[in-house]
Amino acid sequence: MHEIDFYGAPPCPWTWITSRWLISAAEERDISIAWRNCSLAVLNEGKPVPEQYREPMRIGDQVHRVMTAMRADSRNDLAGALYTAFGELHFVEGVPATEIDVAGLALSVGGLEWADAANDDLWDLHIREETEAAISLAGPDVGAPILAFGDPQVAIFGPVVSPAPTGADAAKLLDQVIALASDPAFFELKRGRSEPPNFS
Repeated sequence: MHEIDFYGAPPCPWTWITSRWLISAAEERDISIAWRNCSLAVLNEGKPVPEQYREPMRIGDQVHRVMTAMRADSRNDLAGALYTAFGELHFVEGVPATEIDVAGLALSVGGLEWADAANDDLWDLHIREETEAAISLAGPDVGAPILAFGDPQVAIFGPVVSPAPTGADAAKLLDQVIALASDPAFFELKRGRSEPPNFS
C-alpha cells in the first residue's frame, strides 16, 4: 500500500475529522494521500437541500476548483495544504464558510497562479466526474468521505470518527479499515452518533 485516494468535502465536519486521522495514519504507515473531490453539490443534486447548507456547498466547490487546478499542475501537496487551511479556518477557528475568501486562501497557500481557479467553472466538469467516480467505486447510498486504494481499486465510505485518532491508534484503525474494505463480502458497519463532531 503506497497511496490512498481521499475523496473529501471541505464544508463537511465529519470529512474534516477523517482527513486529520488519515494524515496521522498515513505518516505512521509511510503512505501518501491523493487529495480528490467529493462535491456535496453533486452528491445532493436533485435532492431538497436546506437553505443554510447551499452557500457553504458553493464555497466548498470553490475549494474543489482550486484543489483540482493545483493537482492538474502536479501539486497534490498544495491541494492538501489548501484543504487543511480551509478546515483550520472553518472548523478550528470557527469562521463561517461563507466568510472565507477561497481565492485569497489559494493565494496564501499556493501563490497568485491559483487564486483565479476559485471562480473558474471550467473545473466543474472534472469535479463532477471525480465525485461520480468515487461513488461508483464505493457503491450507492454513500457520501463523503470516501477512501480508495489498491490495484484494482476498492473503496469505502468513512470511517466517520470523532475525535480523530492519532499516532499508533490512527495507524491501527487504518489497518482495520483497509482489511475490511479489501474483503469483497464486507459492506457496512455503523452505530448512531450521539455527540457533535469533536475537532480536538
